[in-house]
Amino acid sequence: MPQQAWGAKRERQYEHIKESEKKQGRSTRRAKQIAAATVNKERARKGEAKSASRSSTRDISSGRRGGLRSGTSRPRGRTKEQLYNEAKRRGIKGRSRMNKAQLQRAVAAKSR
Repeated sequence: MPQQAWGAKRERQYEHIKESEKKQGRSTRRAKQIAAATVNKERARKGEAKSASRSSTRDISSGRRGGLRSGTSRPRGRTKEQLYNEAKRRGIKGRSRMNKAQLQRAVAAKSR
């Protein structure tokens, strides 16, 4: 959803991404979510946002990434940091000593 903090450039970017997602078959609601998240991440990367998550500033840009980690169903979908945070949220013991593959298995087992 467009926000007052966004400038004209970010509004255009939002609309462009939203329309692109709708053309790819996403629902209007999901297209809006993706567009807003992408715009907010770019704002954080460029220093336009008041606060930014570490993954927003350290990760490759969403434009270059092109959806490489957009879903969780693919085996290499999430970063190790994202998996670690999910494991922490689910209370998985020993997560700090796990590698990415172990974290993926542990999170998948805990979500069943």
